Amino acid sequence: MENGAVYNETTEPQAKPPRRPFGCTRRHLPPWRLSAKAFQAILSLLAVICEEIVEDCIKCGGLYVFEFVSCSAFLLSLLILCVYCTDIYETFGEDKVQRMNFLAMPVIGACFLLASIVLVATSSGSAVEGAAYVFGFLASGAFLAEIIIERFHSRKQTLDRCSENHGNTQSATENQPLNKQS
Repeated sequence: MENGAVYNETTEPQAKPPRRPFGCTRRHLPPWRLSAKAFQAILSLLAVICEEIVEDCIKCGGLYVFEFVSCSAFLLSLLILCVYCTDIYETFGEDKVQRMNFLAMPVIGACFLLASIVLVATSSGSAVEGAAYVFGFLASGAFLAEIIIERFHSRKQTLDRCSENHGNTQSATENQPLNKQS
């Protein structure tokens, strides 16, 4: 008994869940959200690249603001995409990740829209600056569109849940008296 023979026959080692490569998964992102996140990151990156190509600027303040916002938006969109696609999602929990996404997307979209407007106002008219603020407007639209689509989906799910719960119907068995009265 000292060698643990009693327990060896009846106990089995606990099976470890299979490891995913780098902990990556797409199960937390519906296809529409994955494409929206990828689109946001790509448009933000294109805005950063176009802004970096600008060689001369007359009023550089707007370009610097746009540079900061577009680079920040790109990095934040990649960070949020990584949170959704890795084991960090389970660590933080679905509620916290959803709330962070729901708060971050409109702020990023509004800041990107404002920075694009500032770049348009201070632009010297070069084609590269024009491409940068066009990608800025498209990216801000992508960030804001995700919030609108998410709001639509959450509203639809709420309505579906309400329609499943028929409320207080008279034919329901829980509403019938326990003892039938004659």
